[in-house]
Amino acid sequence: MALEDDIRVLSETPLLSELGRDALRLIAFSADHVRLSRGDVLFSEGDSADCGYVVVAGRITLERGGKETVVGRASLIGELALVADILRPATATAREPLVLLRIARESFGRLFTEYPELARKLHARLAARVQNDIIDLKKIEAALRK
Repeated sequence: MALEDDIRVLSETPLLSELGRDALRLIAFSADHVRLSRGDVLFSEGDSADCGYVVVAGRITLERGGKETVVGRASLIGELALVADILRPATATAREPLVLLRIARESFGRLFTEYPELARKLHARLAARVQNDIIDLKKIEAALRK
């Protein structure tokens, strides 16, 4: 794939889409391409995570606790792994032939120095995600008390 194609898909990706072309070029230049066949497992729940992935082509299933979510082009998978040493919360399996961009945490972290607005946007997005997780946990707690 050409660098311009990678920049185009990154520009369609929520969170990354708000960055300027120069930042997207840096991400695309440092990213690695990963190709999977249908049924291949990208990672399993509980694996150590040191990178995020952007879907370039194809669809991938994320399975956690019996619940499946299917995502496709321009989806960012593992955004928390871009900024923190975490374990994978789900298993990711290719639904069809798949091409992804692998973005290493170390490479992504360098962007915060050059693009501090990225750090602010990511912080706001992660805070919203934590709030949603708290709401979900409260619902589970209420159901268990019944």
